[in-house]
Amino acid sequence: MARISIPARRSQAGGFQPVFAHGTVFGNPDRFLAYCMGGGSVKIHEYQAKELLAQAGAPVVPGIVAESVEAVLEAFERLGGRQAVLKAQIHAGGRGKGRFVGSDKPYGGVQIVRSREECHDVAETMFRFPLVTRQTGPSGQRVRKVLVQEAVQIRREVYLGVVVDRSCGCPILMACGEGGVEIEEVAARSPESILRVPFSPDRGLPPFQARRLAYELGFENEQVPTAEKLIAALARVFVEKDCSLAEINPVAVTDDGRVLALDAKLNLDDNALFRHPDIEQLRDLDEEDPREWRAKQAGLSYVSMNGNIGCLVNGAGLAMATMDIIKLHGGEPANFLDVGGGANLEQVTEAFRILLGDPNVRAVLVNIFGGIMKCDTIAGAIIAAAREVGFRVPLIVRLEGTNVEQGRQLLAESGLNIIPAKDLTDAAIKAVAAANAASPKPT
Repeated sequence: MARISIPARRSQAGGFQPVFAHGTVFGNPDRFLAYCMGGGSVKIHEYQAKELLAQAGAPVVPGIVAESVEAVLEAFERLGGRQAVLKAQIHAGGRGKGRFVGSDKPYGGVQIVRSREECHDVAETMFRFPLVTRQTGPSGQRVRKVLVQEAVQIRREVYLGVVVDRSCGCPILMACGEGGVEIEEVAARSPESILRVPFSPDRGLPPFQARRLAYELGFENEQVPTAEKLIAALARVFVEKDCSLAEINPVAVTDDGRVLALDAKLNLDDNALFRHPDIEQLRDLDEEDPREWRAKQAGLSYVSMNGNIGCLVNGAGLAMATMDIIKLHGGEPANFLDVGGGANLEQVTEAFRILLGDPNVRAVLVNIFGGIMKCDTIAGAIIAAAREVGFRVPLIVRLEGTNVEQGRQLLAESGLNIIPAKDLTDAAIKAVAAANAASPKPT
């Protein structure tokens, strides 16, 4: 599903004005930094997002969730047995343009079916083969649930989304009269067509703003009350559920004049989950990176990446600088991992286990600045953890800060095969060289 980023530009509360879209929300470095510093997002499936929106008063397209081919066929019959839409439920956008790895069928992750036989064929493909989209990576993602949805005849599509605009310190509701899968292209081609309206998270979106937006988007008079209800529901769910992103793309106007949420996406701030035990129950751990989940359980901030140099660092800013300098010297970081300023032996040990659990890791770079935690303390934890876990790849360690000499001495006298580094540049160069030496050579 397409997403739009908001430029840092202040606007008058309650006013409409164009927003110049560029890239995606999750491509924004600020959002990645926020995640790394503990502001991660919890994703839920489309059908779950629609349920929350429906509870808030939004009209949604009827659908049934199925977890097997037989259940899909049953749902197809319950919806009339003539025409339906099968939608693969995975935590990735671009499903409609995706393809199933290993299948010779031209199906995407969102497919219209017009017979029981076609429904069976599409459902079997969805459950059997991994779905690859622009957000899944080349190996794709396994489909475990399929939403069987009533097929509607669409006259036009509208985009609605809500994010937090840091420049004005409040949520921003974004809208475009041309929604659908090409929303990013529309935003790039005609940025003046994207409207935004800031609103107070305390007072919510006033009815007059929702109504005015409905008219601005070109809804007909008889459609405005339903559109207003849908817009208000999206804004309410965003605030009440502590979302970082809420989208309906598209809002469909059908041939018979109905206004419906055809697709929906909600990302929720994991720092607020203690307020929402109901949302916690909606998490699908099969859709989450097991290493990221394991790190979260240990109180670590971890983001998996595609490189071969594992990184263990204290502090989000230092961790990002470490990844940058690895890239500068020709390497590829395998992860972001911030153990924090007060990491203990158990956390450092678990961090090493997580890093070494990645089969792509060919070297590990530990970069520690001893401020809150002294260098000799962290050196002792590194030594104990390394002995417990056992290293199969080169370990490069750079220490700086309080008691740095004592920490370096402990590492030197540990008897472990640890490669010391005098500074960050030296550490990056040694890590890249070690990873290259350990990587399989192309034939």
